[in-house]
Amino acid sequence: MFAAMAETIEGLTRTIREFRDARDWKPFHGPKDMAIGIAAEAGELLQHFVWQSNEQSEQRAKERKGEIASEIADVGILLFELADNLGLNLAEIMRAKIANNELRYPVAKSRGSNKKYNEL
Repeated sequence: MFAAMAETIEGLTRTIREFRDARDWKPFHGPKDMAIGIAAEAGELLQHFVWQSNEQSEQRAKERKGEIASEIADVGILLFELADNLGLNLAEIMRAKIANNELRYPVAKSRGSNKKYNEL
């Protein structure tokens, strides 16, 4: 069931919602708690790379791919649920953000640069 739905944001969100609701966890998943959870899980993801050079972090990503994937999944699950709880269409808001970034970071100015949009 999960594999068939994994191809769409809507399907994944539905699976996450069903998992949460089967456990009656919605009362514990308010916006503040979800945002804190996202930050906490992102911190666990960062722990894999703290104090490492770019080369070391690339090597660690290869060596601990499964552990890192689990942390990425935790962040994603919470993010999908937060968007759903707030009535936001995650695909829609992500597309809108990418469109906005297209304007802020035109290819001609930003290609090969790590400068922020207001520094281009």
